[in-house]
Amino acid sequence: MDTLTHIFLPLTIVATAVMAASAAIQARRFRLDLFGATVLGVVTAVGGGTLRDLLIGRVPVFWVEDTTYIMIAVPIAGASYFVARAMPEGNGQRLRLLMYLDAIGLALFTLTGVQVALEAGVSPLIAVVIGCVTGTAGGMIRDLLCNITPSVLREDLYATLSLAGGAVYLGLAEWLREPVATLVVFVLILVARIGLLLRTPPDAEAD
Repeated sequence: MDTLTHIFLPLTIVATAVMAASAAIQARRFRLDLFGATVLGVVTAVGGGTLRDLLIGRVPVFWVEDTTYIMIAVPIAGASYFVARAMPEGNGQRLRLLMYLDAIGLALFTLTGVQVALEAGVSPLIAVVIGCVTGTAGGMIRDLLCNITPSVLREDLYATLSLAGGAVYLGLAEWLREPVATLVVFVLILVARIGLLLRTPPDAEAD
């Protein structure tokens, strides 16, 4: 059984949808229209994986080779835009949802980034770095296009969680089956990130 196909391909699809949704919510917060939200959703969803593929020389990049990811990102971004528009303003609800989706995307893309890098034959250290790039780059692009400082530059533990998660995954994969190691690390990154978010509730006025 090919691990990349049977485990990490579905994870990449889920991560793509999650990041597209987070970008559409961000777009609505900054008063972009539906087209702008869709463009932002697609760029965010494929941004981290694109940079990953370019860094390891994997061309054509994943979404050019398989258009499934674009076909997922576009409707998810559109639907999420209308969901965000229907949510009440001024109570931090949209910002909170965005942060939770971003946490899921960080965990999923970190894991897929590490695995794709390992499949490409890079060293474990570089695989961890590539995992961090994959996990954080999409959100960074999203925030930069909305003219705000990306979380990875404001919160030290954002990138640290990704790097630590990638390293823990490499260690656990030596002792556990890959699906188990993947699930454990996903939960660890997600719980840690959400725990940090709960310690600093979003500012309702920023919503």
